[in-house]
Amino acid sequence: MAGSDKRKPTFRRVLIKLSGEALMGSEDYGIDPDFVEYIGGEIRSLTAAGIEVGVVVGGGNIFRGAGLAAAGVDRVTADQMGMLATVINALAIQDSLERQGMFARVMSALKINQVCEDYIRRRAVRHLEKGRVVILAAGTGNPFFTTDSAASLRAIEINADLMIKATKVDGIYSADPKLVPDAVKFDTLGYQEVLEKKLGVMDATAIVLCQENRMPLRVVDMTCPGVFLDAAMGVSVGTLVTV
Repeated sequence: MAGSDKRKPTFRRVLIKLSGEALMGSEDYGIDPDFVEYIGGEIRSLTAAGIEVGVVVGGGNIFRGAGLAAAGVDRVTADQMGMLATVINALAIQDSLERQGMFARVMSALKINQVCEDYIRRRAVRHLEKGRVVILAAGTGNPFFTTDSAASLRAIEINADLMIKATKVDGIYSADPKLVPDAVKFDTLGYQEVLEKKLGVMDATAIVLCQENRMPLRVVDMTCPGVFLDAAMGVSVGTLVTV
């Protein structure tokens, strides 16, 4: 289904949230070039269909600020180090997209002008309107906020029609399906249910942001080829979370 180019997109503009760990692919640490190339190809299928794409990426494959803070490092400093890790990942994704013939811009919430642009909302929207993939790095630019919260915030700011949470599980379950074999998969959920059931797909701040701004969220298995395009086409893949 994802291979059909004749379908009309249900969503004009989407924001994809990628975890840093996802970029490890089959590696134990860092960035797997083959998997980053695969993700680039999945994003290319969206742009080829005329869909505007924003990406927010985490940095857990390189560095986790919360982990270092737990070991005694100042939390603000640790989180700032984590933000820098997301910039590294964003540049890797940009390189992959450009090698596959797309135009991409990295925009950082921290000022790093020699390697990427500053995040300015209106400029980001303009890039999207021109068909460029915008990779939004450094979280919100503030400590104590996760990249999930940053993704929700950026999706709202750029007026995305859908946020796609890319995971390695095919949706939201009542429990971790790797640990609980009889865990139940949800096809649809309300944001309030996610909070009440403490399903943990994203942190509470991210969920509340989406809920208050009526931002639909679809949680999908990014290792399934064509799933991003299917989600943007309105196909019922993974789990859809709405108000």
